[in-house]
Amino acid sequence: MPDQPEYGTTHLSVVDAKGQLASMTSSIETAFGAQVMVRGFLLNNQLTDFSFKPKDDAGRPIANRVEPGKRPRSSMAPTVILDAQSGAPLAALGSPGGSFIIHYVAKALWAMAHWGMDAQQAVAAPNFGTTGQASVVERDRFDAATMAALAARGPAVRTFDLTSGTQILIRRADHWEGGADPRREGNAMGMPR
Repeated sequence: MPDQPEYGTTHLSVVDAKGQLASMTSSIETAFGAQVMVRGFLLNNQLTDFSFKPKDDAGRPIANRVEPGKRPRSSMAPTVILDAQSGAPLAALGSPGGSFIIHYVAKALWAMAHWGMDAQQAVAAPNFGTTGQASVVERDRFDAATMAALAARGPAVRTFDLTSGTQILIRRADHWEGGADPRREGNAMGMPR
């Protein structure tokens, strides 16, 4: 289905003074959704995670069409990482960003684990991913040599703004480190060490 702009997803990662973590991604489309609350939940005001077109050009039903009993196609990846031995919380992260949310979270995890980046560097690093039909890279963030190397490997390379919004908290030896994606509003705040 054609891309549909998404403006209503937010993510926050929080740790309290006892080290208890929360990672929450919420999506109700535009700010405050339908502005109607039911049993403590704000209601979504759009159905953009569904395909509004019930059939494709060949007349076949589209799997993600709007109909009763369906769950919307959605990509969310609020993540909490625990120590394998002790179960102690080590990190919390997630991101808004529609169908690229999982790409953004995976990139940040990889950047910290394999590229030696701190939380802020990991969220600010250039975004990239794939749709299956194309390699997708963040506009104006990759040099010509990288773009040529990607194009040589096939499939098509497309550039987009890829405005993530990743938020990370990660435990270091004696403190918590935070990172807030500079592409959107947000801050990493906390108690001084």
